[in-house]
Amino acid sequence: MNHISPLAFVHSEAKLGDNNIIGPFCFIDKNTVIGDNNTLQNSVTINYGARIGNNNEIFPGASISTKPQDLKFKGEDTTCQIGDNNSIRENVTISRGTASKGTTILGSNNLLMESLHIAHDCVLGNRLIIGNATKFAGEVTIDDDAVISSTVLTHQFCHIGGFVMIQGGSKFSKDIPPYIIAGKDYGYYCGVNLVGLRRHGFSNELINNIHEAYRMLYSKGIIEEGIQEIQKELPQCKEIDYIIDFVRNSQRGIVRPLV
Repeated sequence: MNHISPLAFVHSEAKLGDNNIIGPFCFIDKNTVIGDNNTLQNSVTINYGARIGNNNEIFPGASISTKPQDLKFKGEDTTCQIGDNNSIRENVTISRGTASKGTTILGSNNLLMESLHIAHDCVLGNRLIIGNATKFAGEVTIDDDAVISSTVLTHQFCHIGGFVMIQGGSKFSKDIPPYIIAGKDYGYYCGVNLVGLRRHGFSNELINNIHEAYRMLYSKGIIEEGIQEIQKELPQCKEIDYIIDFVRNSQRGIVRPLV
């Protein structure tokens, strides 16, 4: 049984699962699907195209599946997909997709802090921690287990790797490869994310190999030469392969050390 405040509006065509709590002054539009055991505190807006999983808590002022802030958007029928067990704090805005990808995706077990914005067609993974007032432009991709601090600005089409730590107040227009700390005003490589990797159970040997991979990668004037040295000198494993694949597939180029 759902518990819906008499002061909330739920469109007759909205589809709700079971045991949801819908607080006062919430608005749930048509063409929306909400799973089970979700809590929408007061003044939450669930717009057209939202697809929300289970066990999410959404705080006051949040707006999910908003119309994209993209002049190319012509009203096409798109969605915003939210997974399970997410905490979406006050005034978070998540746009739905455009014709480019058709959907914006947020995975599961994420903490999105106050006044975060996720633009159209972004794809965000799982177990992310994203700080207050951080903004992602359109079609940004973020892999699992990243930690992104407050007031970070990320250019459209950027790719952020897994297990990274991004320092607060940073601005990025390049891709951020996995396992590193990145930051400063315009986004630089600041070393390997030692604390984060240890917290996730990475062995000292593996952390050392990741550190060596980045030393080799950045010691060459040409990135491909660094990759070839990594392949020659370091034992093959999924973490090293992830770094190599990420760098080779980067469309915007990767952040570099500050020199």
